Amino acid sequence: MAKDPWPPSAGCSGRLPVRLQRDRSSGPVAAAGAGRCTDQRDAAVVCGLHLVCALGICPPVAARALGAAGDAGIAADRLWPALVCRGGGMSRHPSLTQSMSGLHTWAGLVLGWLLFAIFLTGTLAVFDRELNWWMQPELQDRQVDQASAVQVAQRWLEANHPAASAWNIGLPTARDPSLSVSAGEQRRGQRTLIDAESGEQITPRETAGGSFFFRFHYTLHMPRVIGIWVVGFAAMAMLVAIISGIIIHKKIFKDFFTFRPGKGQRSWLDGHNASAVLLLPFHLMITYSGLVIFFLIYMPAATDALYNGDRDALLRELRPGAQQQQGAARGGEGGRPSREVPAASAAMQPLEQFIALGEAHYGAGMLSSLSVSQPGRVNARVEVRPLLGSRLELTKGEALAFNAITGELLRAPPPTRTSLLVQKVMAGLHFAQFGGYPMRWLYFICGLVSSAMIASGLVLYTVKRRRQSAAQGVWLRQVEWLNLACVGGLMLACVALLWANRLLPADLAEREGWELRVFFGAWLAALLHARLRAPLRGWLEQLAASAVLLLGVPLLDLQTALAVPDRIRLGVDLTGFGLGALLALAAWKVSKRPAATVRAARRAPAVMAEVQS
Repeated sequence: MAKDPWPPSAGCSGRLPVRLQRDRSSGPVAAAGAGRCTDQRDAAVVCGLHLVCALGICPPVAARALGAAGDAGIAADRLWPALVCRGGGMSRHPSLTQSMSGLHTWAGLVLGWLLFAIFLTGTLAVFDRELNWWMQPELQDRQVDQASAVQVAQRWLEANHPAASAWNIGLPTARDPSLSVSAGEQRRGQRTLIDAESGEQITPRETAGGSFFFRFHYTLHMPRVIGIWVVGFAAMAMLVAIISGIIIHKKIFKDFFTFRPGKGQRSWLDGHNASAVLLLPFHLMITYSGLVIFFLIYMPAATDALYNGDRDALLRELRPGAQQQQGAARGGEGGRPSREVPAASAAMQPLEQFIALGEAHYGAGMLSSLSVSQPGRVNARVEVRPLLGSRLELTKGEALAFNAITGELLRAPPPTRTSLLVQKVMAGLHFAQFGGYPMRWLYFICGLVSSAMIASGLVLYTVKRRRQSAAQGVWLRQVEWLNLACVGGLMLACVALLWANRLLPADLAEREGWELRVFFGAWLAALLHARLRAPLRGWLEQLAASAVLLLGVPLLDLQTALAVPDRIRLGVDLTGFGLGALLALAAWKVSKRPAATVRAARRAPAVMAEVQS
């Protein structure tokens, strides 16, 4: 029998709580003495109870602390420093891992609420065009190809704006089957929607649409520049949390395969770690690329030094063809409308011919719009623009220019300079415009998992601290209700926006503003609810409310739609129903939380306070 390395001191019985005692067995652990634990970390602490006695800590207090720690699921090695410090010795400087652990905790906590809002709205913005379509039920998918649609648009423009200096046609696409037209210098938001078959004008309801989630994602509904800076600061905090998380995960490969269901806090921690490790490349890419998109705002020193702060001069040098394209589109040089006498009339080639020419360059179904400058004149030009997702590089502002009379190619997009190409590729990776629906669904799922990772990290902070210390009760209560308001409240507000879109009168004045009032009003109500309710009850009620509203989205669509739901609206309905089922499962899990765990969590802070007093 090996000699016990930690003999009991005078007045210390050396007995352990029954919960922490283990059966004797052969082997090095059993040979070390009674009360040994099969887990190496807990064994080190349990074996040190006799040393605790020698340091002057009351044996009953130490025993009660370890017993409560076991009941509440607290790792024993977290209790050991508190016991030793109570004895007044064995202090040491924090290691790199401990320092990074603190940095990871506070970077994730302080800006975790903002990061959750950014990730959740960014995830919804993956399907922003589909949400726009769902929120305007007056629009119908006529299943018309682009060549046929452009003929309808041309007839409408010739009948209503024959003498306009420019025509602009928004083509129906797989994500947005609407056909829009405008004349002259009208901007995209001022376009008229027409039926792709009959050519009749359509007036859909005003709505914030899915575009609201896209704008909120990078501005947080603040003034644009201020919002971009706030989101950029949060993105830097996300990078700090990612890098510090990599450092503290010494067994990062093991965490990838480790998940222990039904273990309470341990299961949530396993899920948090596994989701972080599994999506680590996605997190690094989406965070860094988001910063690169606004590099001129975040790092303006080069522009200030080389171009005296003139961003337009920088962009002209990076994209030498862009200024010519804009000038031609406006019918003049340098972007100024031409004041010359209009040129002689001439018959143009059918516009559907330019659809074929554009698809020959970009690919079938890869066109987004077509514009005609000086229509019906000998100097008429046609520009064909691709979808943003025609390739990995973001193609915003790119166009093919043709002579509208002869069909001759006048200008093709020049090769992108390397420096600008890097930025465009990073932006393309972030916006996920390439790869079609399979890539879009991959980004959507990754965004949902990332949002759940951030939310679980916020909740784990409060659960862990609540069990370990009673001294931070006021602070932890503030964090608990903020967690609920920012996570549960934002989800509830997003669903409330969908319901407001269908329930508010279609002809209501300033309807878009009223939708936003419902969104922020629901979020404010959730915040007040979180402040007044107990944390567990609050989570249950808000998750259940969001689940019920999401499960009811298909029924809402059927009751308020003006026609049978098409493939896009049906996809939104089914996705909402699936997300509602997931939230209902989460609410059910919260309602089934074992009462014993709750009691242990309430008892642990008092015991820890006794140890530290």
